[in-house]
Amino acid sequence: MNTSTYFFNTEAPVLGILIFILAYIFYAEKSSNKFLVNFFKFIPGLLLCYFVPSILNSLGLVNPEISKNLYFVASRYLLPASLVLLTLSIDLKSIINLGPKAVIMFLSGTIGILIGGPISLLIVSYFELVPINPEDLWRGLTTVAGSWIGGGANQAAMKEMFNVNDQIFSSMITVDVIVANVWLGFLLFGAGINKKVDKWLNADSSAIEDLKNNLINYKRKNQKIPSLTDFMIILAIGFGVTGFAHFFADIISPYIQTNFSYLEKFSLTSSFFWLIVISTTGGLVLSFTKFRSYEGAGASTIGSVFLYVLVATIGMKMDALAILDNPGLFVLGFIWMIIHVIILISVAKLIKAPFFFVAVGSQANVGGAASAPVVASAFHPSLAPVGVLLAVLGYALGTYAAWFCGILMQFVS
Repeated sequence: MNTSTYFFNTEAPVLGILIFILAYIFYAEKSSNKFLVNFFKFIPGLLLCYFVPSILNSLGLVNPEISKNLYFVASRYLLPASLVLLTLSIDLKSIINLGPKAVIMFLSGTIGILIGGPISLLIVSYFELVPINPEDLWRGLTTVAGSWIGGGANQAAMKEMFNVNDQIFSSMITVDVIVANVWLGFLLFGAGINKKVDKWLNADSSAIEDLKNNLINYKRKNQKIPSLTDFMIILAIGFGVTGFAHFFADIISPYIQTNFSYLEKFSLTSSFFWLIVISTTGGLVLSFTKFRSYEGAGASTIGSVFLYVLVATIGMKMDALAILDNPGLFVLGFIWMIIHVIILISVAKLIKAPFFFVAVGSQANVGGAASAPVVASAFHPSLAPVGVLLAVLGYALGTYAAWFCGILMQFVS
């Protein structure tokens, strides 16, 4: 790869810029400047933490390999550590009290993607918007369905199952990333105005508010000025469990691959799947021990810092100008996502589900375990585990639902 066309070709300067961007956004959000106060009434800070880094990539300033490397570090080390620290003070009883609406909204999102694929394919085929062989097109789109219902492992499964050629697969990954990231931006914006959206949905969000208030009261009751020792112990908890999770994920994943390869369709051969599951479970276990008291010293705050760095690296992967390469393909992707959203909103209206369930149910499908906790924590840090649990459900359903979506797309193409 010719690196001379990029301004930044090493990780350290880019990481420094990302941290500076995050710091400035948080500083500006707390500013008393009248313009900034009014600005942040409409644009949530989290949304800027996501979109501002994307400018670096869209303008071609950062070598894409650098973006991938930073995202890999953030998703494999900071994400699991943040899940441990955010789960440390979890109130399981309140999580259970959230009821079945979270699962209903997740499944509604799955159905939206399942039927959205063939409908969007019908529309763009009628207007001949995509200059790709119809046979190659529907096969390629199955990989998008795999990603949007499950995750990377399900996407790879679709590629093999439907014999998608590498060139088409590359185009589909671009559509997957751009459309999903644009939708993530809308969800983060919605999280900032969730009370207005809940009012429009006529939703009952009392269970979510109870969960948030329980954590706030617990933190206030146990709050203290953290010492250096407290910070070191908090980091030891987060990265210690993360190291433990990596160790066992690297054992479990190849063992299942060798002895129970048929479980690949459930993503059980993915080391990332086990990394997230073990990290979250570790946090849950520690929430029943004295380590829970470290919430008072800022455990969830440090976990949120890690999560915001992840958000910035996700944003930096998005190249908005890639839409210009094949606009018809992106039209298909956005129509597909709109159908997904219409079904989600319709069901939410019907069962009076709060926007939190809409957002997390959608992102657990479209984004998986890497970004569903991000969306959940945008409502409150204590809600991150809900995103993980639904994302795991997506991994289980992904291959089956994407396969069926592929059959439907073959039928209409």
